[in-house]
Formats: sequence, structure tokens, C-alpha cells
Amino acid sequence: MKKHNFSAGPSILPQQTIKGTAEAILDFNNSGLSLMEISHRSKGFQAVMDEAIELFKELLNIPEGYSVIFLGGGASLQFCMAPFNLLEKKAAYLNTGTWANKAMKEAKLFGEVVEVATSKPDNYTYIPKNYEIPADADYFHITTNNTIFGTELHTDIDSPVPLVADMSSDIFARVIDVSKYGLIYGGAQKNLAPAGVTFVIVKDELLGKVSRPIPTMLDYRTHIENGSMFNTPPVVPIYAAVETLRWLKAMGGVPAMEKLNKEKATILYNEIDRNPLFRGTCAVEDRSLMNVCFVMTDEYKDLEADFLKFAIEKGMDGIKGHRSVGGFRASIYNAMPKESVQALIDCMQEFEKQHAK
Repeated sequence: MKKHNFSAGPSILPQQTIKGTAEAILDFNNSGLSLMEISHRSKGFQAVMDEAIELFKELLNIPEGYSVIFLGGGASLQFCMAPFNLLEKKAAYLNTGTWANKAMKEAKLFGEVVEVATSKPDNYTYIPKNYEIPADADYFHITTNNTIFGTELHTDIDSPVPLVADMSSDIFARVIDVSKYGLIYGGAQKNLAPAGVTFVIVKDELLGKVSRPIPTMLDYRTHIENGSMFNTPPVVPIYAAVETLRWLKAMGGVPAMEKLNKEKATILYNEIDRNPLFRGTCAVEDRSLMNVCFVMTDEYKDLEADFLKFAIEKGMDGIKGHRSVGGFRASIYNAMPKESVQALIDCMQEFEKQHAK
């Protein structure tokens, strides 16, 4: 039976990434050595790192004056690393979910944090609008896609202060204007690579302005100056990222991926809205293209466990909703083929035929 991987992360990766990385683990570039055992300072791996940076800049159209680095620690480390490097007196945060909340908590260790708006009272079912960004803030932090609650920012914000964005779950999923951002970061395990590497895109002129001393490993400048090689980088995930970036470029780049992502999300949301057994959980205008969250309608609430069992039997893997929300979550990241989304729709329709009153 074919498996359809709707897991929220670690999540589906292109077959090219899986196969190419597996081959390199067995024999990297016909060297007779495994990717897992080569020196990160070898010419072979330096070429991998150079290509990763080059493809990031090309696919995202990153302007001059920005650096791309690859770190460990996941996006969770960036929750403190960003304010460590950028927060002198005050930072502003848009609270749209669990990860934004965690980022705010860490930032409070370094200075004043202003929550400009939140949708927490409504269980983060929408993206707040019509808020004011303090002009005296050192930066404004957003989480562009909220994996747990299924909401997403679909446009780039115009901010009067440097814009910092956690793009862990929607990087390369839509066209962005990097020039509007001061810092973009994210864990790799949604749209890029296996867990273990974190990407950071930072505007160089923002660094070196805080008065506090920064530990060497937590200073972005350390990693920029050393080409992400200050210490041993996560070699295997970086190689996997390059395979994904090659695949993405061959697919037509980010514009082509955005078009496909909209098509996939549209057909799935249309089925949720049509099917009397299901309903969406968040504001229609803020629905995520990456994480489609839905529940059983009140009339059919008692069938939730039955549908989950039915879907798993049909090969739908990872669709159980996050424990803090419940229901279902279909994560349809870049590597998710449209055929798998259609398979889930077929599954929902078959269940409807069996149970609709």
C-alpha cells in the first residue's frame, strides 16, 4: 500500500533528496568515503556548502548585503540568538501561535518585549490585523506560518523597523521579497532537509550594534566570518538541503512551487468546505498553504477516531492534529505531490459515503 506522508515535521522530502543523500552516505562523490565521515573542511564538502549558499541566494533572489549561514540548534535556538544579536532596548512581536509565544519568552531575557497583537484568546484561529508596530523597536518579529493552528501570513509585511521572521515551515513555499526582512531563520525539517540544520539569512548591517557581549558561538558574525565552519556543521543535513534546492530549481523555482502549493491547498480546502462531515478551524483568509487543519463537524464529532483509523488504513500517515488542538492536520509541504492530496480527498469522500446522514 502506498503511504502518503502528511506529517508536520520531520516531514516529506523529495525522492531526489532521499536517494541522493543515501547514495552520498554510501559513497560521497566516488571518494570511497561516506558523507558521514568526510572532513567538513575537505574540498568536496566546501563545494557543497558553496552550492547551498549560492542556491539560497538564487532561488530567493537575495540582494547584496545579506549573508546566508547554516547552524545547529533548530529554530528554537534562534528564539534567543536573534534577540542576543539584535535587541538593545525593545523588540516587538506578533503572537500568532505556540512558536511565536516561545520566541517572545526568550526575547524577554534580553530587553523589553511588546506584544503588538495576538489571536490567543481565539485559540490562534486567525492572523491579527490593523496593529501598530512601534517605530522605536529594535525589530519586529513574526512567525510566517503556524504549523499547529494552520494559519499563515500570505504577504510580506511593510515594517518601519527591521523585520525578523521565523520561516521554518514555509520557506521556498511562496515568493518573498527578502529586502523587506532584516533576518529570516528556520529549521530545515519541513521544506528543506532532515532535522539538524538551521538556515539564517541576515542583513549584515544590522549586526554588531548591541552593547552586550555575545558568546562566540551565538554571534552571527562568527559564522559569517567562518563560512558556517567555525565548528563542525551538520554535514549530512546540509548535503540533503542542496539536493532539495537542486530539485526545487529543476521544478521551476519558488514561483512554480507557489503555484503548485496554492493548487494543492485549494482542492483540499474545497473538499473540507463541501463535505458535511468536516469543517476548517481557522479564518478562511488566513488558511495556511502548508498545514491544513480541520475537525469533524459537531454532528459527526463521535466519528473522529473512526475517521483517523480509516484514513491510516488507506495510507494517510501523520494526519492526526497536534495534541493542543485535536482533530486533523494535513501538512502539504513543497515535496507533497498533488496526487497524495487527491488521495486524502478521495478518502474523505469515501468515508462520507459510508457515514453521512
